[in-house]
Amino acid sequence: MKIAVLGGAGFIGSAFVRELNKRGIKPVVVDLLTYAGRVENLKGTDHEFIKADVRDQSIYEVLKEVDVVVNFAAETHVDRSIYKPQDFVTTNVLGVINVLEASRLFGFKYVHISTDEVYGEECADENSPLNPSSPYSAAKASADLFVKAYVRTYNVKAIIVRPSNNYGPRQFPEKFIPKAIIRTLLGLHVPVYGDGKQERDWIFVEDTARIIADLLERAEWKGEVYNIPGKQRVTNLDLLKLLGEVMGKEIKIKFVSDRPGHDRRYCMNTSLSYETTPLKEGLRRTYEWYVSNEWWWRPLIDDKFFKEDEPWK
Repeated sequence: MKIAVLGGAGFIGSAFVRELNKRGIKPVVVDLLTYAGRVENLKGTDHEFIKADVRDQSIYEVLKEVDVVVNFAAETHVDRSIYKPQDFVTTNVLGVINVLEASRLFGFKYVHISTDEVYGEECADENSPLNPSSPYSAAKASADLFVKAYVRTYNVKAIIVRPSNNYGPRQFPEKFIPKAIIRTLLGLHVPVYGDGKQERDWIFVEDTARIIADLLERAEWKGEVYNIPGKQRVTNLDLLKLLGEVMGKEIKIKFVSDRPGHDRRYCMNTSLSYETTPLKEGLRRTYEWYVSNEWWWRPLIDDKFFKEDEPWK
């Protein structure tokens, strides 16, 4: 089975490449290498790398020879979507349609990576309605609907996977957990939106990669949706408290004005059965990785990283 991993040099994508390697699979990694996609993330993996853009039809030459395409390629940061939503439409919607067209033409199976944010604030199962709040989640919800439409109209073989909040090694420093770790290591305050009582369900990135790889063997490829919650929902304040315990350091918090359209909670149920890494253990492994890999994150922090007031702007 020949697998192409789109966005495979990103955070979750590179973890998925490692999971495939554990299973004896050498994937084709396709990535444009934007700010969050880095060849350094693939260090030590066995893969074939091709630089390409999911929005461009030149990618068809790459995809016409594969059996399965797993698409992690996306703009993912909600804060960025607030001040530049157009980028999220071009990559997260038009890019997905381009890959779906390739699937229609060449017949490969398609795994679409979505997000729990498409459901909005309500606790959801796989059949719940979509109710996105941000430009990011609206773009992801739109792409999900296009996947459904291509399955129905063109008989494309596809599934939709909706993980909850991922964390772990190699996550870009703009995200909440690596930002908290790095800013604390640098002796800085950690900005927290609003009252900090927003609830998120956290899953260790290696668990997500393993569960998606398992789905390749069990999916029916009829447009079914698979929720992947971490089953570990905590408030942002409680997460920082637990992270401080893991780090053995005081995490200094600075409350800042909430970002527009901020969901108070994400909550999913799932039809799947699986085990996940306990949150404290996953945070420990994540913290140890960032401490040991300053070479990876030090070049990525810029002036915006040090901004505390309204960091979404």
